[in-house]
Amino acid sequence: MAQYTSDWAQKYRGATVEDLDPPPALSTKPTELISYALMNAYERDYSHLTVVSEDTRALLGYLNIPRLKHMLKQGTVGETDHVEKAMQKFQRSGKVYKVITMDTPLEELESFFTGGTSGSGPQDFAVVTDGSRRFVLGVATKDDLAEFVKRRPA
Repeated sequence: MAQYTSDWAQKYRGATVEDLDPPPALSTKPTELISYALMNAYERDYSHLTVVSEDTRALLGYLNIPRLKHMLKQGTVGETDHVEKAMQKFQRSGKVYKVITMDTPLEELESFFTGGTSGSGPQDFAVVTDGSRRFVLGVATKDDLAEFVKRRPA
């Protein structure tokens, strides 16, 4: 296992993603209206929504809500456009994704956020799945990790 040396690493003390108590994932479909997806994100105060296939429920990509708000402001997309116009798609071929599960140690999650674990660069959020990657269980963000550290007794 890699050695983790951040200021927060000592506070994790064996905690896993499950200890973050991530909220259940909120998924949208590519054919839903942007206004509907945005409303759902606002109601739950989510910064990212996963986008899943209508037929297979396979994970296709995600909506980054701050990016979406910027796109709306710029006029790149409109509220009556479909989610697929604004979503960021996951590459299906040639890319290996780091699997983040409820059992992933928080040191590993932090490394993922800083670009160390997968080597693909810094990440703002992680899609939390079951071990076989069949089900999206939640989304964990850097802010979730920071909040956990603040709550954790010294």
